[in-house]
Amino acid sequence: MTRVEVEADGLARWFGSGDRAVVALEPATFSIARAARIALLGPSGSGKSTLLNLIAGLDEPSAGHISWPGLGPRETLRPVALGMIHQFVALIPTLSVAENVALPLRLAHCANQAEAVQVAIAAVALTELADRLPDELSGGQAQRAGIARVLAHSPKLLLADEPTGQLDQNTGQAALSAILDHAGRHGTTVVVATHDPAIAARMEHIWQMSHGRLIAHDTAVTA
Repeated sequence: MTRVEVEADGLARWFGSGDRAVVALEPATFSIARAARIALLGPSGSGKSTLLNLIAGLDEPSAGHISWPGLGPRETLRPVALGMIHQFVALIPTLSVAENVALPLRLAHCANQAEAVQVAIAAVALTELADRLPDELSGGQAQRAGIARVLAHSPKLLLADEPTGQLDQNTGQAALSAILDHAGRHGTTVVVATHDPAIAARMEHIWQMSHGRLIAHDTAVTA
């Protein structure tokens, strides 16, 4: 029996109240199975980031319920069980690339930190820049460092919000390959929000977002 990592029932999010309320996510019911590869496809403003933040436990739903049966209680999701790659990565400016990548491992007191950091940095082709500070990196290099920071601690669930948005097409595809290769080795569940059909085409399932509504393209989701 396939393990369910995430389960949501009538999950919804709106901002404000009354007539001025803005609906960011209409009620959606879905489950995410272990090791699934899901592309959340839709234009900017369609609700992709809102849904990812709810799945990540970073935001409270306005209605409905979400749980993480394959991961544990919400308060234990980070820094190890769940990892999130943001569109605009936030690196600590006083730490080197390697130190930024190691940070979640240090917070979780993980073993073999140096090896994990080295492997993650190599996966995104940043080995030669490991000792540089964030202000010595280009935007694309910083984005790849953010990806490495998540790969290093091998989360059970990896969420990525436009992870290739700051990268050119070739580098973006290489970064996605690094994510998927790592996920394949570790049995990681991956959900990638993107507006790029070429990125979505490499995933096993495509969930379409439109005007805050999650549209089903397979039996794994109903909306």
